[in-house]
Parts: sequence; structure tokens; C-alpha cells
Amino acid sequence: MNILQINASARREGANSTRIADAIVARLQAANPDARLTRRDLAVTPQPVLDEAALGALFTPAGQRTEQQAARVALDDALIAEVQAADTIVLGVPMYNFGVPAQLKNWIDAIARNGVTFRYTANGPEGLLKGRKVYVGLARGGRYRGTEADSQVPYLRTVLGFLGISDVHFVYAEGLNMGEDAARQGFAEADAEIAAIA
Repeated sequence: MNILQINASARREGANSTRIADAIVARLQAANPDARLTRRDLAVTPQPVLDEAALGALFTPAGQRTEQQAARVALDDALIAEVQAADTIVLGVPMYNFGVPAQLKNWIDAIARNGVTFRYTANGPEGLLKGRKVYVGLARGGRYRGTEADSQVPYLRTVLGFLGISDVHFVYAEGLNMGEDAARQGFAEADAEIAAIA
């Protein structure tokens, strides 16, 4: 098993979402002792935003790119290669203002490439990352699971499904900013979900 862990918090240390992602990975490694792990911390190595210069580089044929354009595309290529090599992906995702962190959005923009990780067909889009499993460790200050305020889960299901990944499991650590008792309960609930991972 090849595991790819993506830590999406803006915090390099002490992030609750990283704590949950680490626990998921530990559970997977316990069940698969020979598993290989690649870890990417988007706070340590943030992916540049998809701006006009990046689009220009991506839409310029490889043989015609400037050195700067080639270097920009290579950043995205590295992330795509990590995803393509992974059997299982673990995302550590905090909730920022009811959405996913900008760091994670930049990662998604980097790995979603037409003709590489998805393609358009006469019948519509087809994801090219089929056969992978994703675990998403969600860390939230409040409790939003199953409510209209939870925009993260529908978004991540949609974008991962677009890329061909339908086997997606969410682990929730909620109420983390609602007092010590609520935080303990939130982590205990997450730990119970992680313990159930086969």
C-alpha cells in the first residue's frame, strides 16, 4: 500500500486536523505494516495559487514554455505524480470560515488537470484516478456534521468524484472550540471512527 498524507492546515505544528490525519495513517500502517508513506504538509511547502501566469504556463505547449513556465508546471506535476502513485490518500482538513483552507484548494487546482487526472468525453467528464481510497480527517471548532453549514463534505465528494475517486470516508472531530469537555468528546468520537477503519 502506498499512502499519501496531505496536511492542509495553515499551522505547521499543533493542528487538530493533522492530529486526526496522523491517527488515520497510524491505523492504516498498523493494518498494513509494509505500507509506504509520503507526507506533504501544505503549510511547509504551500502550492502556489492558480493565477494568470500559471494558466499561461499550463496552456503553453511543453516545448514552447519558458524556463519559468516549465518550473511552475513542474510544481503541479510533482503533486500529480504523488497522487497517481498512491493507493490511499489521507487528507487532514480544518474548517476555515465554513470552507476548505486555501492551501487545500491550491492543491486541488494543481492535481485536477484535463487529460491527466480527468478527461472530457462525449458522455461528459471522466475521472482518471479510479481505484483509490480517500480518508478525510475533519477538524472543526463547532458542530456542523449533517447541517447546511457543512460545505466541506459536499465539495470534497464532488471534486474527488470528478477525479474518479468515489471511495471517500470522513472522520469528524467537532466541537473543538466549544470548551474542554466538548473537545474531549470531539476527539473521542474521531478516535472511535478511526478504530473502526478496517
